Amino acid sequence: MGRNSKKRKERGDNPFDSRGSENWPEQLGKFLRFHLYKENKDTQEALGLISKMLGILPRSFGFAGTKDKRSVSTQRVTVFKQRASKLAALNKRLIGIRLGDFCYVKEGLLLGQLLGNRFTITLRGVVVDSEDVIKASANSLGRNGFINYFGLQRFGSGSVPTHLVGATLLRGEWKSAVKMILDPREGDILLLNEISKAREYYKETDDIDGTLRKLPRHLVAERAILQCLKKCPGNYLQALKAIPRTLRMMYVHSYQSFLWNHAASARVQKHGTEHVVVGDLVFCKGDDTEKELGCVNPEFEYESSNDADDSSHLDEVPETDHPDGRHNLVKTVTAEDINSGKYTIDDVVLPLPGSRVIYPMNDVAEVYHHLAEKDGINLTESLHNVKEFSITSMTGNYRRVFQKPMDFEWELLTYIDGNKPLAETDLDKIAKDKLANIVKEEEAVCGNKKKDPSDCMKQSESLSKDIKLSTENNEAACAKEVKQPHVESVCGADSQGKQMALKLGLTLPSSCYATMAIRELLKTSTSVAFHKTLN
Repeated sequence: MGRNSKKRKERGDNPFDSRGSENWPEQLGKFLRFHLYKENKDTQEALGLISKMLGILPRSFGFAGTKDKRSVSTQRVTVFKQRASKLAALNKRLIGIRLGDFCYVKEGLLLGQLLGNRFTITLRGVVVDSEDVIKASANSLGRNGFINYFGLQRFGSGSVPTHLVGATLLRGEWKSAVKMILDPREGDILLLNEISKAREYYKETDDIDGTLRKLPRHLVAERAILQCLKKCPGNYLQALKAIPRTLRMMYVHSYQSFLWNHAASARVQKHGTEHVVVGDLVFCKGDDTEKELGCVNPEFEYESSNDADDSSHLDEVPETDHPDGRHNLVKTVTAEDINSGKYTIDDVVLPLPGSRVIYPMNDVAEVYHHLAEKDGINLTESLHNVKEFSITSMTGNYRRVFQKPMDFEWELLTYIDGNKPLAETDLDKIAKDKLANIVKEEEAVCGNKKKDPSDCMKQSESLSKDIKLSTENNEAACAKEVKQPHVESVCGADSQGKQMALKLGLTLPSSCYATMAIRELLKTSTSVAFHKTLN
């Protein structure tokens, strides 16, 4: 037995890495809650780095949802039995990450415990014949909302979309699913990067050890499969189960989202965007008596599997229980409901397929079954007995077809230097507040005439060092660098070299995609093929 295996056996089934916490004070909460600020890193990557620096396992951290890599984001995180001083000390070594606002709490955060997200988005290089076009589009988005599609992130941008892998899993074709995940992708040959080379090497040689040496560590699914196949050659189902749970379930959830998106398109094409029609599904209101149970958060809608080896040995995912999501009651709209005017287009929902959902009582329902049949999948019968990859073992959920942004605001700006930010990050705001405090302290110190002027300079230098917050793309070290770049109203902006930008602020419920709001605003395609043409 290897050294790591021995450590895992000693640790047993504890949901958290509790090494070094035996003498934890009883008066302190067992979890340290803090804010994680990150730039150009996804949540798992950032926490993986922090856990490595702390010498603990990633599963000790809890968070309500993952944030995109290509963003500057702030979110709450909890960690099991760690001192605030220890995490705060990491700020001197972290690049593009900051930790702060620490407090001890009794409960850790769990995936799904999220009401929504606040977005600030800047669209640069806006070119229009008239500002009125922008104003009309922005006001329309705020007033009417957008079709609540699942975004590109749900399906991946590679040549093998995640929903196709999901369909393969739902059919029980384990070897094919493994092949889809590991094989070279269309276009990889042109890239000639380490990932494409590793994929090509494995296909040509079947050398697992050699491939693992070449494969980047962030390709968690691929590495997990190969490590399992090394131990259990030919056991493709076991290899798929070696993928961390949240990651492996992403494939089947993606297929549910694929069906939902097509159903939403059909609903809009057949019945428009203004009125409720007979057979639509809506969330119940008030004294409605017809009750159909909607189910748990779609991120965790499968029932626990009793199959052996959940592969927690990868230590990628917390082994805590996931929360049951909000239970919703839905009903089918009748002619009487329409005549009463009780429901509006904002109330219309569509199901994510599962065993405990109902489908619309109109022609939109056909879309689900038709598409599934084309993929060799029956939405009411499972083709195998592996629960977590079975559509009938998932409870399903409901999702609003149309979503309006909350607290929506927008602003037109002009800029010259495309490298200067047009929106403040949370780190900028903190640095600005600290700078204001420095100015006050300088005035207090230098206002004392008995003080040596040189003391004022030393004090200023010392305080300035305290607020030097260095990140990959952003430095806030003095007043000039902290403040926003100069912007002015678009009106009268006729100087050469000036460009226009539209800055948006909006809040969306969890699982809603800001990219879909932008799609509505710009009236542009979000397909992978279209986005590749933009590059």
